[in-house]
Amino acid sequence: MSTAPTPVPPDPASAGSVPVTVGEDTAPVRPHMRGIGRVLVIVYAVMALGATGRSFVQIVRAFDDAPLAYTLSAVSAIVYIVATLALILAGRPGWYRVAGIAIVFELLGVLVVGTLSLVEPGLFQHPTVWSQFGLGYVLIPLFLPMAGLWWLVRHRPVSGAVA
Repeated sequence: MSTAPTPVPPDPASAGSVPVTVGEDTAPVRPHMRGIGRVLVIVYAVMALGATGRSFVQIVRAFDDAPLAYTLSAVSAIVYIVATLALILAGRPGWYRVAGIAIVFELLGVLVVGTLSLVEPGLFQHPTVWSQFGLGYVLIPLFLPMAGLWWLVRHRPVSGAVA
């Protein structure tokens, strides 16, 4: 015998909100955190960890050897961290826009640093995360922002949700 979801009494602190019901299929699910969105966030998180670790070790061990390259690795780490958080919070006002800005910045960084590292290799005494379009990371830095922008376009918030 099946039972209907049990209504939960409203919390006085949440006056004006929609009542919530408790049941198997009624748990709130953020659409952007399912399927490809979840995979995208995981890949961004892995890149954030990898770029952060790489830049930390590079800066601590030998910053004077390649300050531009190691600074760019740190910048890429910050971009991946911001993009990861913004994608997780993309359903909240303003975060969708932050995700878009971070991912466009990432794409521009990969294209500029990737091109410069091939055309003027002397600028980069040591490789960065974005050198040669992310070749050291199996070109993930090149394709990840494209996937991120595709996902953002496909999951644009409904009218008025972007702040």
